[in-house]
Amino acid sequence: MSSAQPPILLLTRPRPDSRRFAAMLPDWRAVIAPVLRIVAVDHDRARLRDAAGLVFTSAHAVGFAGPGRGRLALCVGGHTAQAARAAGFDVRQGNGFAEGLLPLIADAPVPLIHPHGCHLARELPVPGMVVYDQQPVPLTAQARDVLAGGAPVVLPLFSPRSARLVSDAVRGARAPLWPVAISDAALSRWSAPAVGRAVADAPDAAAMVHAIRRLPLAEQ
Repeated sequence: MSSAQPPILLLTRPRPDSRRFAAMLPDWRAVIAPVLRIVAVDHDRARLRDAAGLVFTSAHAVGFAGPGRGRLALCVGGHTAQAARAAGFDVRQGNGFAEGLLPLIADAPVPLIHPHGCHLARELPVPGMVVYDQQPVPLTAQARDVLAGGAPVVLPLFSPRSARLVSDAVRGARAPLWPVAISDAALSRWSAPAVGRAVADAPDAAAMVHAIRRLPLAEQ
């Protein structure tokens, strides 16, 4: 990278997710500044605990479903599937998109429940249950300093809602901004100015890393 100042990753997912992603790019400076926090809400815990099968579109929901005990779990992608396996579920994995779960749902041999957050990108043809809220939080002072600087700032965007929140939060930044989205749907919610932008080839963290490494930052 021949930029006058090395680029900075501004990671805005909840802190555990951001730390895990930063570890995939160890040669990059990363600033973690979540724009969302996961907060449990009241729900029917017994109904989830006793459900024969679950649909997980986020790893955040897995911990609310109780021990897996070999129960069926249909998982949107690899990270969610990994969390469900660790919890003891019998996992069937989709392709990373909610649409990829539809044939798995159609073939499921048991009734299903979909535990999810208050903000849902797509409803699925199974009963849903809100188990957590994704509450916005303001950017940290460190993040605001990065945005006021001259180094290029790369912003990984993992959902349409986070893309909207991040683009609102960084509006007016002095730094050159490079949003990198996990999907076209996520990028479509970006509304702030940007020097460049990119979409991952697949809806997973590895493809996001590849998209970030391909950015033409040397042009800045």
